[in-house]
Amino acid sequence: MMKVTAMTCLCVDVFDGTEEIRPGGEALNFAATAAGRYEYIQMSLIGGIGDDNYGKSILDSISGLKINTDCVHVIPGGATASNRTYLTEDGDRYYLDDSWQEGVYGSFALTDVDKQKMKDSQLIHTNFSCPIFFEIIKLKKEYGFQMSVDFDKERDFSGFEEILPYIDYFFISGEESLLPVLKKWSMDYKGVFTATLAEKGSVAYGNGIEYRADAVKVSEVIDTTGCGDSYQAGFICSVIKDGQIKAAMEEGSKVAAETLSHIGGF
Repeated sequence: MMKVTAMTCLCVDVFDGTEEIRPGGEALNFAATAAGRYEYIQMSLIGGIGDDNYGKSILDSISGLKINTDCVHVIPGGATASNRTYLTEDGDRYYLDDSWQEGVYGSFALTDVDKQKMKDSQLIHTNFSCPIFFEIIKLKKEYGFQMSVDFDKERDFSGFEEILPYIDYFFISGEESLLPVLKKWSMDYKGVFTATLAEKGSVAYGNGIEYRADAVKVSEVIDTTGCGDSYQAGFICSVIKDGQIKAAMEEGSKVAAETLSHIGGF
C-alpha cells in the first residue's frame, strides 16, 4: 500500500440557479478519485470543516470510500468553505468575485496528529493557494515525503526558485506559451512539470524531456468542475506505482474525461 495524503481544501460547490450542493475542493476531489479507483493507495485527508450542513455533506459524500478522515477536523461553530459555481451552456464552470467563502479553511492550523500523518505519508498533495503551503514545504524538508502541487492558473512566478527544489510533481492549467518555462524548470530542478491544456491534452517535462498525451474525447461535457483534480489523482496514483510519465498522463486524461460527464468534482 502507498500512503498518500491530500490537504487542505475541503469545500462545497453550490451551483447557482439549482442551489445543488456538491462536496469538492482540490483535496477532497483528489482523495475521492484516488480512493475510488486505486486499491493500492492508502488515502488520507487533512483539513478543517464546520459543524454545519456543508461539513456534514462532505463527510457523507465520502463515507463509503476508503479514506482516512482522522485528520478532518470539525470546528464547532465554524463555517465550511463554499464556492458558488456558475456553468455556461457548454458546461464550463466560472466564478464571480464573491463566489468564494473560505470559512475555516482560511484559518486552518496543523495539529501534532496532522504532522504525524504527514510524516507517515509517502506523498502529500496540495494546492499552491493553500494557507499553510509554506509550512508544508518546511515539513517536507524535515520529513522527506514527496510533494505534488496544483498551481491551477497561477502566472506570477516570482520567488519560485525558493520552492521549486521541493516540488516533485508540478501541475498547472496552462497554454502552449508556458511550455518553455516548464521545460527549463525540469532541467534546473528534479521535479516533473505538467501543463494541462484542456482539449489539447497535456504536456509534461522531466529532465528536459517532453511528453505529450491527448485528451480523451467525451460525447458531451456536462461540467468541468474537478477535472484538473481528477487528472492529477490519476497521474499521481499511476506514476508513484510505475514511474512512467507518459502512462501517468494517459491515466490522468482517462480519469478527467469521466469527471467531465457528471456534475461536481467526483
